[in-house]
Amino acid sequence: MTDLHHTLLTLDSHIDIPWPDRQDAWTEDTARQVNVPKAIRGGMRAVCLAAYIPQSSRDESGHVEAWERVQAMLDVICEMGGHHNGQGARVCRSASDVRAAYKKGDLAVIPAIENGHALGGRPERIVDLAQRYGVRYMTLTHNGHNVLADAAIPRKDLADEETLHGGLSALGRDTIAAMNRSGVLVDVSHASKSTMMQASGISTTPVFASHSCARALCDHPRNLDDEQLDRLKDTGGLIQVTAMGSFLKKGGGGTVEDLVRHVSYIAERIGIEHVGISSDFDGGGGIPGWKDATETVNVTRALVAAGFTDSEIAAIWGGNMLRLLEQAEKAAEAT
Repeated sequence: MTDLHHTLLTLDSHIDIPWPDRQDAWTEDTARQVNVPKAIRGGMRAVCLAAYIPQSSRDESGHVEAWERVQAMLDVICEMGGHHNGQGARVCRSASDVRAAYKKGDLAVIPAIENGHALGGRPERIVDLAQRYGVRYMTLTHNGHNVLADAAIPRKDLADEETLHGGLSALGRDTIAAMNRSGVLVDVSHASKSTMMQASGISTTPVFASHSCARALCDHPRNLDDEQLDRLKDTGGLIQVTAMGSFLKKGGGGTVEDLVRHVSYIAERIGIEHVGISSDFDGGGGIPGWKDATETVNVTRALVAAGFTDSEIAAIWGGNMLRLLEQAEKAAEAT
C-alpha cells in the first residue's frame, strides 16, 4: 500500500495558507498542517493553495480590503516555488506543469481563490489574477452572501437574509463567463444550492466542489445533496470529498474511514470519474488518521481497504482533477 501511494500523483484540491504569512512554507518544525517538507514526506504531490478572503461588508471599503488581501496572499503562494535542502516546489499554471513537477519529484503548487468577494464586484479582475498568478479556480462565495451569489450559510452578523439574489446575481453570471474565458474553474463549495444549480447550467466548463461531502450521509448545509450530485454527473463535474469532521459525520468526529465512505457513496451514485479528495488543512480540516500532510498515506490505505482498484485510486487522488483542469484550459484556448 505504501508502495502504491508513492507512485500516485496525489492532488489535494483545497488547502488554506496561514495568514498573515508566517514564512514557514519550508520549515520542518511548524504547527502548519501543510508545507513543502510535510507534503513531500507524506507523499502529497500536488496542492491547490487557496487565498481565503473572509466575507466582509458588500460595500466599497469591504471590496477594497478584499482586493488588496487576495493579491498579497497570491504573492505569497507564488513565492513558494524553488529548492531548499534537496526538496523542490513548482508553481503550476497548467495540468502539464503539474505532471512535469511530479516527474521531477517537486511539489506542484496550484494557486486558487476562496470567495469571489475578492474581486470587489469587478468580474474582469479574475482575468488579471489568472494571467498574473496562474489562478486555476475560485469559489463563488464563502460563508455569507456576496455581490456575486448566495452562500449555503448566510451570515447573521452581516445581516444576511436566507437569500439575496435567488442564486447568482448578474455580476455573478458575468464573473462565470470571465472565469470560463480564462481557464479558471468555477468552484461551488460554500455556494447555496440555487447558486450551484444555476452555475452548473451556465458555465461552459464543468463546475466542481473543491471541498464538500455528500449530504445524504451527513445533513450539513455545506454538503451536496443527491440532486446536486446528479447534476455534477450530467454536466461532467466533480466533487472533492473533504477531511472536515462535521461534514463527514453529523455532530463531528469523522475519520478517514468516514471520508472514504463518502467517496464510495458518490462513486456508486455518479461514477468514479466524478469524485476526488481534499483536506481543507490549515482551514479547519483534519481528522483522525489524516491530521496533516505527513499522514496522507492513510487515505490511500483506506481506499485500498474499501476495495478500490489501483486505477480507481489514481483517478480519485488526482486524475479526475487534472482532467477537469485540462478541460478548462482547452475551453479557454478555444474562445
